[in-house]
Amino acid sequence: MSDEVLDLFKAAGALKEGHFLLSSGLHSRVYWEKFRVLQYPHITERLCGLIAAHFKEQRVDLVAGPTTGGIVLAFETARQLGIRSIFAEKQGATRLFRRDFQIVPGERILVVDDILTTGSSVRETAAAVDSLGGVVIGVGVLVDRNEKGLGLSIPLFSCLRAPTSAYPAEECPLCAAHVPLTKPGSSC
Repeated sequence: MSDEVLDLFKAAGALKEGHFLLSSGLHSRVYWEKFRVLQYPHITERLCGLIAAHFKEQRVDLVAGPTTGGIVLAFETARQLGIRSIFAEKQGATRLFRRDFQIVPGERILVVDDILTTGSSVRETAAAVDSLGGVVIGVGVLVDRNEKGLGLSIPLFSCLRAPTSAYPAEECPLCAAHVPLTKPGSSC
């Protein structure tokens, strides 16, 4: 399945090589432009179907994702599970559920996200769930590019595991080689 997922990203032109500033602040030779994939409903449906199938037996009550890509993923994964979805928006260093989204204490929540590098969006979304009394039962992502593992205490499923080096700016070999830096996306 991983080869198929990788092929989907490549065919959509979503796998970029160069010198990129990631939303985490780290630098990398590889950038996964998830919106090149998410613009195609049939591909989004397929990828979210992998996540939904993996967690189907976990009695998920609600799917939550961080803005921006997580909105699309939460909606489609929830649609396939026949449940509702919500999203957490960035506010300072945290994420909050606004727009009158409700979590009933004890609800079993699946957190979904697009590209996992440091896990900050997932952790922030999980913290927002916890603050409202929800129970995060798992995390589903399109691509897990983290090299070292995140040490999450909840089950993690990725459609594609693709460990990719990412560096703080002061340790970046691309910066040392004076390769121009590109900032392709943004974090909301």
